[in-house]
Amino acid sequence: MSKPLVGILMGSDSDFSIMEEASKVLEKFNINHELIVSSAHRSPERTRKYVTSASKRGIKILIAGAGAAAHLAGVVAAETTLPVIGVPIGSSPLNGLDALLSTTQMPGGVSVAGMAIGKAGAKNSGMLAVQILALSDKSLHKKLLKFKKDQAKEVERKSRKLKSNYATNS
Repeated sequence: MSKPLVGILMGSDSDFSIMEEASKVLEKFNINHELIVSSAHRSPERTRKYVTSASKRGIKILIAGAGAAAHLAGVVAAETTLPVIGVPIGSSPLNGLDALLSTTQMPGGVSVAGMAIGKAGAKNSGMLAVQILALSDKSLHKKLLKFKKDQAKEVERKSRKLKSNYATNS
């Protein structure tokens, strides 16, 4: 088995139901990745060790998902030069707005690519990782182009189905 290219971090195991969407996308494109629970606040040394060793282990991109006013993506970005994609998770009374702000409102020079709150954001974090990796992998680029074409075909199929159903019911 090849080394993982993407590391997915989450602040708690309760975040897995959201972050598994990123994993599913990476699996669809046959991108080896790893998942880890590590908290910026409850296990800062564990987080630091994981992030600072990532590049040496072949990781190219880090995806960090956390809820509440967590700063996991920012802490990760502060410790590496790898691209960091942040996924806010709606696990607080503020439904993820606090996580969105702490993920995206980074100081200049500490970049985090911020995604939408929740499952859509996790899925898009996987897609962005695929797109970044496809810049230097022609085979992956071809898979990505096929995915985009298939996505467009699916929209057309759904449109025809809707039109057919609507015409029948009118």
